[in-house]
Amino acid sequence: MGIAEKQLFLSFVSTAANLIESYNNQELANIAWAYAAANTDAPTLFNAHFIKKCVEKKNAFKNEELRQLYQWHLWQTKEKSNAGLPVKLQERCYNAFISEEPTVSKLQEDVVAQLSYIGLYPKEEVLLDSGYRIDAIVEVNGKTIGVEVDGPYHFIGKSSSPLARTILKRRQVPSIDNIELVFVPYWEWEKLGNDEVKKQDYLRVLLEHS
Repeated sequence: MGIAEKQLFLSFVSTAANLIESYNNQELANIAWAYAAANTDAPTLFNAHFIKKCVEKKNAFKNEELRQLYQWHLWQTKEKSNAGLPVKLQERCYNAFISEEPTVSKLQEDVVAQLSYIGLYPKEEVLLDSGYRIDAIVEVNGKTIGVEVDGPYHFIGKSSSPLARTILKRRQVPSIDNIELVFVPYWEWEKLGNDEVKKQDYLRVLLEHS
């Protein structure tokens, strides 16, 4: 995120803080998640009062909103060392976050197969301590590396610009779980066609330079 975007988020802090009392559950979750994804500190917005409002409305949060709040909680407590959600609400958010069933695409299956062919014995859909799942994890020269297979739904439209949720995961996993990530974007993989030698060489180079 550039300076202009951060300034935009900062300029909205005062207004958002004044509106906290009027926010519904979705609005509370959305604003928390947006600032977490932008990695923009807002201590006058995300304070004891904000947490109190979340607790007051705890029974009305939907699963998607709980997942958003969990990522905000990770940002506050693990990335910024700030106060986060109370334990009971945190647990609800965590359970919602890990409850989403992973979907494995044909693209991911192909990448994992090629990792196996080069002798790396990937572990698939690994649940990390943070609650995030990684498409595959391999050990390379004694180092644990997470491999994320990024299909079209990870990007804005048909561009190569990652969605905010993709950016957030890419930032939080290395920071919180201390696992380096590499990414296989769908357009690069598609360029390799059906040539398994090229695919395996691509993965070797990707992992060697991680």
